[in-house]
Amino acid sequence: MPHDLSALPKAHLHLHLTGAMRHSTMIELAQFHRVSLPPALTEEWPPQLSTADERGWFRFQRLYDMARSVLRTTDDLYRLVAEIAEDEQAEGSGWLELQADPSGFAGVYGGITALHALLLDAAEKAARAAGIGIGIILAANRIRHPMDARTLARLAVQFAGQGVVGFGLSNDERRGPAQDFERAFLIAERGGLLLAPHAGELVGAASVRAALDVLHANRLGHGVRVVEDPRLVERLAAAGIACEVCPSSNVSLGVSPNEASVPVRTLVEAGVPVALGADDPLLFGRRLVKQYEIARDVQRFTPAELAELARMSIRSSAAPADTKTRLLSAIDAWLAA
Repeated sequence: MPHDLSALPKAHLHLHLTGAMRHSTMIELAQFHRVSLPPALTEEWPPQLSTADERGWFRFQRLYDMARSVLRTTDDLYRLVAEIAEDEQAEGSGWLELQADPSGFAGVYGGITALHALLLDAAEKAARAAGIGIGIILAANRIRHPMDARTLARLAVQFAGQGVVGFGLSNDERRGPAQDFERAFLIAERGGLLLAPHAGELVGAASVRAALDVLHANRLGHGVRVVEDPRLVERLAAAGIACEVCPSSNVSLGVSPNEASVPVRTLVEAGVPVALGADDPLLFGRRLVKQYEIARDVQRFTPAELAELARMSIRSSAAPADTKTRLLSAIDAWLAA
């Protein structure tokens, strides 16, 4: 009998707030608040997506924004975070780094500062109830003005050590080059935050290089297209910079043609730390355990190799030292069993 992957202790380092919503919750909130959702989010779910061009990304972003529009009240936000924590606990996550971009719906909650305070409180309560650890990564949006990113970076630094563990950068890499956000990341770096921008997803290895050289990334959201530049792969391996690889997302968005082509094994064998992530299960229909199943069933990772993937996720996280020690020990017990 194969090892139970939901029982494998792990850290989940690439999960977006809205994208982690349960599909049933989105439907229920839409009905309650009388929000009309497109068929791609209802009877055709999960939607067929491709971001090979900007039109495809626009469709993906439009669906994402429609899903987020069902969040209207404080109770909705608290419910969302509580359910995320419950789902993560069921998937074996002992530590979650939840990425939030407040720009899309901060106005509903009185601005980014008010939303941020609510989010931190909701995360603390949800973590305690589910028995897991949660850290928040505030993420700037590439399609918004860089000044907004600096404001968000200052807010993130203000709450460093109080629930915020990192600063990110999301949305379409083809818009908003890394250079535009250099000052925001400098603010976050000086504040001691983990720097985890998206790079090497829709744009090739040059995006990864910019994330390293300009943004001083400690970890990469996705990063899979770094394999197009073997010397840059060597650089990641030497520096121990992890890639948050999201197989289901990569296939759904057209970054990789199929699950076998997602370069998980290529990166691992090159010495690059890999942390598997689910990205936006609301739109891709698959949560974290499925990513480990892909590694096992498609890419033929052995139980020992799956355990090492889980260890890499924990070592690459911003979890407290005692949490890391406890989870790493639990992985050894899982493998021994």
